[in-house]
Amino acid sequence: MKTMALSPDQIRQAFPLFQQESPPIYFDTAATAQIPQTVMDAMRSFDAEYKANVHRGVHAMTEKATQCYEESRAGVQTFLNAKHVDEIIFTKNTTEAINLVAQSWGKTNLKKGDIIALSIMEHHSNIVPWQQLASESGVSIKWFEDDTELDEVLNKGNVKLVAITGESNVLGMCPDIDAITAKAHSAGALILVDAAQLAVHHRIDVTKTDCDFLAFSGHKLYGPTGIGVLYGKRDLLKSMPPYMGGGMMISSVTTEGFTPADAPAKFEAGTPPIAEAIGLHAALDWLTQYDWKDIEAHEAALITKALKALDKIKGVTLLPTPHSPRPAPSQSGCFSFTIEDLHPHDVTDILGQRGIALRAGHHCTQPLHNKLGIPASIRFSVGIYNTEKEIDTFAKELEEVTSFLR
Repeated sequence: MKTMALSPDQIRQAFPLFQQESPPIYFDTAATAQIPQTVMDAMRSFDAEYKANVHRGVHAMTEKATQCYEESRAGVQTFLNAKHVDEIIFTKNTTEAINLVAQSWGKTNLKKGDIIALSIMEHHSNIVPWQQLASESGVSIKWFEDDTELDEVLNKGNVKLVAITGESNVLGMCPDIDAITAKAHSAGALILVDAAQLAVHHRIDVTKTDCDFLAFSGHKLYGPTGIGVLYGKRDLLKSMPPYMGGGMMISSVTTEGFTPADAPAKFEAGTPPIAEAIGLHAALDWLTQYDWKDIEAHEAALITKALKALDKIKGVTLLPTPHSPRPAPSQSGCFSFTIEDLHPHDVTDILGQRGIALRAGHHCTQPLHNKLGIPASIRFSVGIYNTEKEIDTFAKELEEVTSFLR
């Protein structure tokens, strides 16, 4: 497919938010991305023209809804380069996707004495489901900070799953997922990748990587909220019991019991997020009109410029990655920092009043912040629509705010 030249000014025209008279400067894409008009139009078209439930009727509207819903699934398959369309499960978000794996595959396959390996960088969505499982089944959790520690955990044996972020939502660091997957498989373990951040900044190829599970959310990918994706290898999904019971996930039901449907239906109980799935498909179509190399180069330039600007501001400390000092070659999408003697909430509150949106807090990564010895940090994150001019304004305002607070 022919790709379009990446022009931030043209890209911004696709987003209603940035067409306001005084648009905000939005550096909080790691929390949720803005949404282009084409995505809104696709969802509005469903609601206005053919809103009907899927897989449950033969009239024209439900047939069109079903066709568009399943085309969305095929669109995700293409986006991830999955081998089979039935390896794509629609969920509410990344969190639900990971919980599905924990409550279905985990409860079925893990027992006391087995080990789940987690990186210290994980979002709570890739921590708490495994802690819940551990408290119920006696499974142990082992933490690792870098490749050396992961090797040590794997070498001790009994590791059944490595669960790791594809890109840290705090540090912007991208672990070498291909290499980690190979290590996990050599040790007899499966791997689950939390790709909530990775999916919006880099191309994903699950066939090449050979990961077993991968999850991401639509709302971080220029799509709507309320839609996420779980990718799972076909054989694994086939062996997993349903996560929830209800309509559409069955093959048959009697007074004595039920027989589940095949994947993906058996994991999509009830009325699915139809409009949101259609919106996600539109978002993927919109994003993939640009070459990934151009997206990566544009965002890398933004991150580099912002880091250089922070170097000139007194008291700023960048959160370090486990592998290397700043700037790290594997870093993208975001970075986080603290400012000496200033609370992150105070800084971002005043910046917000000046029309600049950043995130402050522990970013749902308390184990990482505890390891670093800080309660909170300020996170700067970029999207395809950000510009270097916005970074100039951000740097100027940040310097003024720090001087004011001191």
